[in-house]
Amino acid sequence: MTVIYPSPIFGPIHSRRLGVSLGINLLPADGKCCTFDCIYCECGFNADHRPKQHLPTREEVRTALEARLQDMKQHGPTPDVLTFAGNGEPTSHPHFPEIIDDTLALRDRYFPNAKVSVLSNSTFIHRPKVFEALNKIDNNILKLDTVDEDYIRDLDRPTGHYSIREIIENLKAFKGNCIIQTMFLKGGYEGRDMDNTTDQFVLPWLEAVKEIAPRQVMIYTIDRETPDHDLLKATHEELDRIAALVREAGLEVSVSY
Repeated sequence: MTVIYPSPIFGPIHSRRLGVSLGINLLPADGKCCTFDCIYCECGFNADHRPKQHLPTREEVRTALEARLQDMKQHGPTPDVLTFAGNGEPTSHPHFPEIIDDTLALRDRYFPNAKVSVLSNSTFIHRPKVFEALNKIDNNILKLDTVDEDYIRDLDRPTGHYSIREIIENLKAFKGNCIIQTMFLKGGYEGRDMDNTTDQFVLPWLEAVKEIAPRQVMIYTIDRETPDHDLLKATHEELDRIAALVREAGLEVSVSY
């Protein structure tokens, strides 16, 4: 059962990592639109959910967000975080930087203690305005599932140009003002072993993470149904082992089992 989120506002939902999270979906409500086509995505494969509707406009997002925040102010619950996520890559929206400015202003007006988070696959951080917008928010959560280029083509399946080295250099440019998010899993896909919990994958990834020097690392595993049914969760022991290596490197780490 894949999940396609309403647009532009959904929830609030209880997030494993972020608490009471009000979702902001900058993609159409009737399908998925992403620069990755991850085999573990809860929204399913891109080809199975092609949207026909348009992207929500900046004004639609601002109006819907303000209405929901006013309602939450009156009736609850109080959000811990306003999270850009949903049916694809939020930074791909042409007005993403302006929408971030609107969201920060509304957050400050209604729930100044709430954090603004963006869950991104890092494919647009080379764009100066996207980079600048991500530097303004509280939780700039950027994906780096592995540093093995072949494995990324099987797991994350980028739909356009993708270079691990370029991504790492762009992540380093945040000078620590980012959170690295990494999916660890096991099982297989189309005959290939997809286990990335072994030293073959973990140790080179750890070197890249040390180079990036983020303020936090989030490691997690599959939580919801995936479009490919041969994938398996990483075990608690495997995630704990990886987390211990991150801590030994002097970095803060959180684990979602």
